[in-house]
Amino acid sequence: METYHIHINGIVQGVGFRPMIYHLAKKLNLNGYVKNDSNGVNVFFNASYDEADAFFKRIKLAAPEKSKIISAKLFRITDQSYVDFTILVQDNNACEKQVLLSPDMALCPDCRAELHDAGNRRYRYPFITCTQCGPRYSIMNGLPYERHTTAMQAFTMCETCKAEYLDINDRRFFSQTNSCVDCGIKLSLYKDASTIIANDTEAVLSHIKNYLRQGKIIAVKGIGGYLLLCDANNLQAIQILRARKYRPSKPFAILYPCIKSVQNSFELNEQEQELLESPAAPIVLLALKQTAFYELAVKGIIPGLERMGVMIPYNPLLDLISNDFGKPLIATSANISGSPIIYKDDDALNYLFEIADCVVSNNREIITPQDDSVVQVSKYTHQQIIFRRSRGYAPSFLDYQPQTKSGILSTGAFLKSSFTLAVNGNVFVSQFLGSGESFESQLMYRQTLEHWLQMYTVKPEVIVADMHPGYFSTEYALELAEKFDAEVKLVQHHEAHFAAVLAENKLLRKKDPVLGVIWDGTGLGTDRNIWGGEFFKYENNQMERVNHFDYFPTVAGDKTALEPRIAALCAVSESGRRPSILKEKFTGAEWNNYHALIRSANLFTSSVGRIFDAVASLLGICDKQSYEGEAAMYLQRAAAAYVDENGFNMDESYVKEWKADGLVPTEVLIRNLLADINSGKPISYIAAKFHYTMVCLPGIIAGDLNIQHICFSGGVFQNALLVDWIKTAYEGKYQLYFHINLSPNDENISFGQLVYDENGIKSKPVVRDTSGRENINKEDINDLYDLAL
Repeated sequence: METYHIHINGIVQGVGFRPMIYHLAKKLNLNGYVKNDSNGVNVFFNASYDEADAFFKRIKLAAPEKSKIISAKLFRITDQSYVDFTILVQDNNACEKQVLLSPDMALCPDCRAELHDAGNRRYRYPFITCTQCGPRYSIMNGLPYERHTTAMQAFTMCETCKAEYLDINDRRFFSQTNSCVDCGIKLSLYKDASTIIANDTEAVLSHIKNYLRQGKIIAVKGIGGYLLLCDANNLQAIQILRARKYRPSKPFAILYPCIKSVQNSFELNEQEQELLESPAAPIVLLALKQTAFYELAVKGIIPGLERMGVMIPYNPLLDLISNDFGKPLIATSANISGSPIIYKDDDALNYLFEIADCVVSNNREIITPQDDSVVQVSKYTHQQIIFRRSRGYAPSFLDYQPQTKSGILSTGAFLKSSFTLAVNGNVFVSQFLGSGESFESQLMYRQTLEHWLQMYTVKPEVIVADMHPGYFSTEYALELAEKFDAEVKLVQHHEAHFAAVLAENKLLRKKDPVLGVIWDGTGLGTDRNIWGGEFFKYENNQMERVNHFDYFPTVAGDKTALEPRIAALCAVSESGRRPSILKEKFTGAEWNNYHALIRSANLFTSSVGRIFDAVASLLGICDKQSYEGEAAMYLQRAAAAYVDENGFNMDESYVKEWKADGLVPTEVLIRNLLADINSGKPISYIAAKFHYTMVCLPGIIAGDLNIQHICFSGGVFQNALLVDWIKTAYEGKYQLYFHINLSPNDENISFGQLVYDENGIKSKPVVRDTSGRENINKEDINDLYDLAL
C-alpha cells in the first residue's frame, strides 16, 4: 500500500478540521494519522493513488464551516505502514510556522441551547464551548493550536470531559477548550481589590442581577478584556458611568439578550442580522424604532446621534447575565479614558474600582487583548463599513498573498494603531490596538507584537513605517530595526491608505489607471505639510498626487482636532473674512491670539477631516468635541435629515464653477457656504449641500483625467451617508471600490505600508516652493528619512 501526505494551510486549527478528517478517514477505512503543526494540518495515510485522490477531494469539500483553506496539496511519500487512523498530538518545531490563527468565535447555537437546558450537565456553565465556538486567538500562547499551547493548559479535564474529548461521535471530539463546572474555569466576584464576595457561579450571577437592578456598574471579564455593564434604561447609572470614565458624550454600545429583542427595538435588515449572529458577532450600528425610546435612556447613550451600537451575547457568561437581567445593558470596554482595554486581572483589581462598583473575574488568562469589533451597513446602498476590526475578525487576513516569504513588519500609524506581519507566505493584520499617544496603548502594542514575533519565531528583514518621525509606531520601528538589524523603509501616510484599498480590491496589477480619493484628518505629506484631502493616480505601479484641497493654515497642534471652532477659523482665514458667527465662539484674547498664530503660520493642511470639523462649527453644530469624529458625525446627522426627506436630490455644489483647473478651492467652498448661512438657509440643507459638494469632486477629477476606476480610503469614508451618496451618484458611470474587510480609517495603514513596500510601488515626489505651500527642493524630502533616523 502506498503512503501519501496531505498538507492543508489556512484557518484550519481550532475549527474542527482534525475531527472532520478523522471521521472521513474512518468512513473510508484508511489508516494513518492527522495532526496540527505550525505549518497547518498534516495527514499521513496508506492508500492507492485513486483512494488518496478521492480522500483529498472529499476533505476539501467537507471543510468545516468556520475553516478557510488557502492551500492544499497531496504528496506521494516514502512508504510507511499504519494499522489504524489516529489524531496525533505532537509538536514539530522543525515545521515552518505558517498556519493562520483562528479568531475568537461567538457562542454557537448548540452550546447556547445546552447553556439553557436544565437537563444538560453544562446548564448555566459560563464557559461552555465546542469545536465550533469559543476563544481561540485571545488564549493562544504558542503554535500549533493545542490545549497545552493555550490558556486552557491550566485546566485538566475531568473524566467525563476527557471521555467526550476522545469520543468520535461527540460534538466535543478533540475540542481543545473543553471543560465543565467540575474541571473548568471559575468565577469570582470582588467588592474591592482584595475581598471576594462570591465564587460560586449561581451566587455570582445572582449578585450581578441584583446589582444591575440597583443601578450599579459592574466590570466583567470577557473574551478579550473586561467590559463595563449597567442598566441601559437607568439614566442616573449611565451618567455616573460617564463621569467615572471621563466620557462625556461618546456613544456607548448596548447588549441585548437575543436577536428577537433587537428586532423589537431596531430596524434590522437581513445583512445586519447576519452580522449580529455571525461567528464574529460584532457591534452593529442600527437605526432605532420608536419602541427603543421606552426601554433605553437614548439621549444618555448616544447624545446627538441616530444610530446605536448593538450586540447580542457572544460568550456564555454575557448570555447568562443579559438573559437573567432580561433588559438591555450598556456594554463598553473597561478602560480608563484614553487607555486601551484592561485585560489583566491585577490591572482590573487595581484600577477598575475607580469606575465599577464590583469586578467579576475568572481564572482563565487572556493572552491577547481585543476590543469588540464595530460595523455598520449603510442605509441606502447597504455598503458594509468596518469601524473597528478586532475580536472575531483579527488577526489572519486572507485577501492578500505576499510576494515573498521573508519576514516583513509594518508598524502602522498613530491614532488607530495596528501592525501587519508577513511571514512564510501569509499576512496577519493585528486587531485595533488603541491610540499611540497613551503609554498604556504603546505598552499593549509592544506586548502584542512581541507575542506574535515569538509565536512565529520570526526576525523581520524589513520594517516599514510612517514617515512622521514623531509617531510612536515610527520610533518603535527604528528601535526594532536596530534590534533585528533590519532595513527600515518609510511610506507616506495617504499613499499607504491608497495601497491598502488597491490591494483589498485586487487592483495592483490593473492596466487601467485608478484614481485614489484619500480623505482623513491628518498625515505628514512629503512636502512637510499636513495632508488629508488627497487625489492620487495609480498606474504602472506608480502613484502620483494629482490634486488636493487647497491648503489652509493649521495652528495650535492637536488642539485643532479637538476644537472644530479653531479648524473653522483657520479655514475661513483664507477667504479674508471674519464672520461674527465665528468671533462669538472665542474670548477676545483667544480671538487675537489665534489670528496672530494664523498670520505667522508655517504649517498648512489639506485635511478634509478638518474641513468637516470647520463646517460643523460654522453651522453651530459643534465647537469643541470630546472624541474623535464627534463634529463630523453631528454634521452627517444634519445632512441625513435633509436626505431622508428629499432623497439625493441636490444639484447645487459649493464649487459648481470648478472644472479641475487647479487645486480643489477650499476658500471658495467656505465662502459660498458662509453665503448660505448668512442668507438663512436651513442647517440641514447646508449640511447636505456640503456633502453633495464632496460627492461631486471625485467625478470632476476622474472626468478630467479620463479615469474610470475610483478607490476610496481614509477615516472620512466611515461616513455612511457620504458613501451612499457617492455610490448612488456614480452608479453606471464609474467603477467604485471601497474597503471590504478592513476599516477605511488608519487601522488599514499598516497593511497598506506592507503592500506598498512589497510591491515596489513608486511615488512621484512632491516638492515645496518658498511661498510655504509646496516646499523647498527635492533633496529636502530625503531629510524626512534622516530626521526619523
